[in-house]
Amino acid sequence: MSPESILHRTDAENMRSVPAGEIVLRDEGTRTEWRAEVGAFRLAAYPVTRELYHAVRGRAPGDSAGPRTPVTDISWKEAVEFCNDLSWETGLRPCYTTGEDRDGLDVICDWQADGYRLPSEAEWEYACRAGTSGARYGELDEIAWYRGNSGSEVHDIGTRAPNAWGLHDMIGNVWEWCWDLYDPRVYGPYRVFRGGGAYDPPRGCRASCRRKSHPTFRIDDLGFRLARTGG
Repeated sequence: MSPESILHRTDAENMRSVPAGEIVLRDEGTRTEWRAEVGAFRLAAYPVTRELYHAVRGRAPGDSAGPRTPVTDISWKEAVEFCNDLSWETGLRPCYTTGEDRDGLDVICDWQADGYRLPSEAEWEYACRAGTSGARYGELDEIAWYRGNSGSEVHDIGTRAPNAWGLHDMIGNVWEWCWDLYDPRVYGPYRVFRGGGAYDPPRGCRASCRRKSHPTFRIDDLGFRLARTGG
């Protein structure tokens, strides 16, 4: 498939409208909860794939995974840069203004721009739950690739059951970067990632599970998913 075809189907086939609402998030370490309002937005049905990443940036990390597997070994800063590149390629206004700070603290998001961006943590969990309130939106073996069924491999996108809003792989397969700082008072520039991955036990594959790392961190079960402002 040509790069042009891959880019065209990014929005036409892969983005799902998520209605406005609210979500209560919880941090298990500090045992704190906070409520967040979520405006209507659009979220990709799948994580960004290696073929899409390659079509936009001319390369993708590693060479052994298939084109329809989620791209991994991508830092938060690289995910932000990809969002801007894809926005330019598709004629949209980029959301991010970036700089040279290794910690990424000079990155600014224009939430009104029509381009691609990372979801906020609240948007991510709200979309993951899709109106449910349990640990997951379905039975783990049906919705996720995790330690119990993945064979220690990341799998092609969309091969597990979606949630009620048509979103696949929100739990399992790969973790996904979000926009937010985890806790800047304690962890400085560390950013949030969500969702669990192919190597995780069930406890790591829950809608509420939060993890974090430096925005330059890369690992083989961490990718990202695209969002856009507006329903």
